[in-house]
Amino acid sequence: MIRTGIIIGSTRPGRKGDRVAEWVRDLAAEHAGDAADFDLVDLKEHALPLLDEAVPALMAPGERPHTRRWAERIGSYDAFIVVTPEYNAAPPASLTNAIDYLYAEWGGKPVAYVGYGICGAVMAVQKLRAQAGVLRMADIGPQVALSLREDFVNLTDFRPQELHVPEVHALVDELLTWAQALAPLRAEPAATA
Repeated sequence: MIRTGIIIGSTRPGRKGDRVAEWVRDLAAEHAGDAADFDLVDLKEHALPLLDEAVPALMAPGERPHTRRWAERIGSYDAFIVVTPEYNAAPPASLTNAIDYLYAEWGGKPVAYVGYGICGAVMAVQKLRAQAGVLRMADIGPQVALSLREDFVNLTDFRPQELHVPEVHALVDELLTWAQALAPLRAEPAATA
């Protein structure tokens, strides 16, 4: 069974990401059946401070207890779906900070994106895709782009259009295919510079 972490990228009060992530989890679990397990990873619950490790994650594992807990959690997954809003044409600082804490735990794993915002968080996802390559992640093509104007009533109440259901299914299918293909890579120890 492929373990998939669905990362809720926003920690902001009044955020919409938790509802979006639950919707993705429910659709993904129903679609994938016994092939995969989908687990919500809420950055709000991890309460990571601004990066406070003296040595970059590429060079050595983090030493602080919160870093070790985060590394253990992320290291336990085979694949990821990142649910992100877009703030000023970028992903939220909470998400990029959480990503920056680790290196080896991300490598050899596929990542997919579900974005929400006025234009579906397309620019935020574009920045995350660039970061994924540096982390040796397989950034898969499909993105689900949810519009605050069309998928949220009064910009707040999440009511996704039905056209997004097959998009989520396609995203899950490709993510799981990549996770199976990359399994041998995940079994190898990560090389460091």
